[in-house]
Amino acid sequence: MLVLLSAAAMAQEPPAGAGPRGTSQEFGKDRYDAVGYASWYGEESGQLMANGQRFDPQAVVAAHASLPLGSFAEVTALDTGKTILVLVTDRGPGAPGRLIDLSRGAAKLLGVDSNPLAPVRVRRVDPPPADQAALRAGKPASPRLDAPAALLAALRKQLPTAPRPVIPASAKPVPVSPRRPVAQAAPAPAPAGQGLFVQVAALSSKARAQALAERLGGGVQAVGPVFRVRLGPFASRAAADAARARAAAAGYGDARLVQE
Repeated sequence: MLVLLSAAAMAQEPPAGAGPRGTSQEFGKDRYDAVGYASWYGEESGQLMANGQRFDPQAVVAAHASLPLGSFAEVTALDTGKTILVLVTDRGPGAPGRLIDLSRGAAKLLGVDSNPLAPVRVRRVDPPPADQAALRAGKPASPRLDAPAALLAALRKQLPTAPRPVIPASAKPVPVSPRRPVAQAAPAPAPAGQGLFVQVAALSSKARAQALAERLGGGVQAVGPVFRVRLGPFASRAAADAARARAAAAGYGDARLVQE
């Protein structure tokens, strides 16, 4: 009976348990296996990550929304089958529709550094001690086997619709002091009573919040450990609604109005 049940489970979910060999996947409550899109970042050298360490763009690390900090993930490029291991050191991605943010070093190792939005599979794994030590030291783990073509084809069918670019080419910046130095906008919370704002995102990384605010023409409000990216203030509801619509068109569908 156990053999029959195991065989049935494997037949129903061939992609979930399949993949390059040489790395054990964690099971039970810690299991994680998903397909989506990877972005990468490399302009925050020296910034503090969520694990309390300084970010090194060349280290083979990644930011993820839910995988435990200090855990390990196997990332497979669905276009090529190339597979690497990464150490989860930060929270992210900051943009919606992304599954994982890779460091520049990890993106280059995976061969997706020329692609701002690469289709990937991400699995939580428990690599051998030598690979864990290498990743903690900022070095690549031992090479992985490429994923087979049949598995890649099955995984690509599970991909969600690709998210829109953060800023479409036709989008116009919100007219609130464009190109304002972010450092002037970030430190202090905005005083009350200044009208309507559009809150685009709330991030744990100050550097990412500042980069996003500069791209959108907004500002950053620090609230404890969270950095809110906001547009405004706007004198009228119509102007605020228009800015929120532009933010949604840029990929931030959760943008909302805030009255102060």
